[in-house]
Amino acid sequence: MKDWFNEFLVILIYSKRTQWAIILGVVGYIGIQVWGDYQLSNFELSGPMSSIADVIKQKFLRHYDKAALGCLLSFWGTAITLYKKDKKRLYRMY
Repeated sequence: MKDWFNEFLVILIYSKRTQWAIILGVVGYIGIQVWGDYQLSNFELSGPMSSIADVIKQKFLRHYDKAALGCLLSFWGTAITLYKKDKKRLYRMY
């Protein structure tokens, strides 16, 4: 294995904040996706608007997708920032 990969794994193992940021990003992404699917599972329109119900449902699902992706990317951005801080903190003593 390369030295940079070993360094990455060591810092990731010792950095609990980075681990939590990655975990919360993934859990938030999955949670928002599941919540959006649950909210729109019984979405129905009646009368003349019933023909566009699928289009509206897909549009709302895209909004949930964007919110979930925003959550994932923001937590991963936080994880990168915390990783850099912990890298400086851990290797400062050497």
